[in-house]
Formats: sequence, structure tokens, C-alpha cells
Amino acid sequence: MMTFSVDSSLDGITVQHFLRRHCHVSARLLAKLKRTENGITANGKHVRSIDVLHGGDVVCLVMPEDETDIVPVNSEVEIVYEDSEIVVFNKPPFMPVHPVHDHQTDTLANFAMYHARSRGENYTFRAVNRLDRDTSGLVLTAKNSYAMTFLTEHTQKVYVALCEGVLSGEGTVNAPIRLKAGHTIQREVGEGGIPAVTHYKALETVNGHTYVEFLLETGRTHQIRVHMASIGHPLAGDDLYGGSRQYFPRQCLHCSQLCFLHPVTRVTVTLRRDPEKYFGLTVMNA
Repeated sequence: MMTFSVDSSLDGITVQHFLRRHCHVSARLLAKLKRTENGITANGKHVRSIDVLHGGDVVCLVMPEDETDIVPVNSEVEIVYEDSEIVVFNKPPFMPVHPVHDHQTDTLANFAMYHARSRGENYTFRAVNRLDRDTSGLVLTAKNSYAMTFLTEHTQKVYVALCEGVLSGEGTVNAPIRLKAGHTIQREVGEGGIPAVTHYKALETVNGHTYVEFLLETGRTHQIRVHMASIGHPLAGDDLYGGSRQYFPRQCLHCSQLCFLHPVTRVTVTLRRDPEKYFGLTVMNA
């Protein structure tokens, strides 16, 4: 159940306008709530979308029950944060986020459903941000469709990576990304691509590699990997885009920070988990 209070300045507003304009309830969810018994109440009484609200009214939403076919499976995943609306996981590398093809029971979604059922909660898996199988780091998930819609528009992510070569200072790569001709997964920078902007900041150099922090203006597939390769500094271990796997079994990319506006409290929450320093490079004989 989600609860919202009507401010006195909104006296006389309809239920629909209050939920859509001020609570950011999507049209799709609103339609589902209308079909749910007592899905929308004000001061404990059922209301229709056309009914009028007054300052001080308390509006409650009963979220429709979710259905999911994801198999609950336990695994080793850190839960960084959890409340009634969201869960944040620290995904390890080599774990897909969603079940795909030959990965039906070893994904983050499987563990998330195991965790939910172990707590007696019934919701489906909703990942606000998605990471590649080999990429590690923070994954924000929503327990209901309202939180999912809200967080999609109010979440900022910071990544760190180990790049080949020596970088210094800060910079921006503003270059469109397109699917590489003849490929179904690999991308490249080129005309006709989708606009993409990546801001980077070099943090430290070690053994011919640079530890770099990234802030994205856009969220294109493989954006950091493609952009860094395009300027001659592919991610260490990223052999798809020119990085060497001499010392690393995967691309050294990690979602290190999430900053989001909480969908209910409207309080800004910042969470951080750094990877093993330099992704273990300092213990290599590089």
C-alpha cells in the first residue's frame, strides 16, 4: 500500500489529476488501480478517478498483485539497501541480470525472487538499471510498478572502470553510437547512430592503466565501452572492443554509485559500493 497526503494548495483537485500530475502515477497503473477492489481510497473510503479531493485528505493505493515465472534460486549477492518499495543489490560479475537462453536459474532476478519469497513478499523483478553479465555493481530494483516508473526518471548512476593506457584530467566523449555492420551485439561510433554523451574523470594511474570515473548523460548499450575504445583507451579485459584479457577475465566496469529520489519519501538516497581496487591489477605482475 502507498499513501499520499493532499496539500492544502491542491484543494478541489480530482483524484486522477492528483495521482497523475502530483504523484507521478502512470496512466497504465491508474487503469489497473481502477480495476482493483478498493485500489484507490481517500480517508479509508473508495473513490473514483473523477472524485474531488480536499487539503488534508489521505489517498491510499493498493498495488495490483504481480505475476512472475522467474524461478526463485538462492545465491551469493549482497543486499545494499531495502525498504517497502525498493531493493538495491551489489551484483557480482559473470551474473546476468535477467534470465536468458542458457541462464535460467543463475541470474540476479532468480536471487531477487528467492529473497522476496523468503520474506513472504510477492512481487516481480523490476530492474531500474541494467548491467551486462560481466559488469559488476549496484542494481536498483522496484517492488511495484509505481516505484519503477518514478525511479526511472529520478535516478543517476556513476561508474568506474579500468582503462588501458594513461589518461589524465577530465573529458567528454560526445559521439553517436550505432550497431556495427554485420553484428548483432557489437556497437561502434559512427554517423547515423544514436546520440550518446559520456563524461569521464581520471582518478589514478597504475601499471599502464587508468582508473576512471564516469557519469552518463545518455544510457546507450555498451556506451562506456564503445566511447572509451573510440578514443584509444578500451576497458581492460574488454576484448569485444579491443581490450586485452592478459590479466583480466572480463571487462573492468562497475556501477559504483546510485543516487535516486525515493518514490514515497521524496528523500534523496545515495549508495556506493566500490569494486576491488583497480579490479585486482595491483596484485598482478603487469
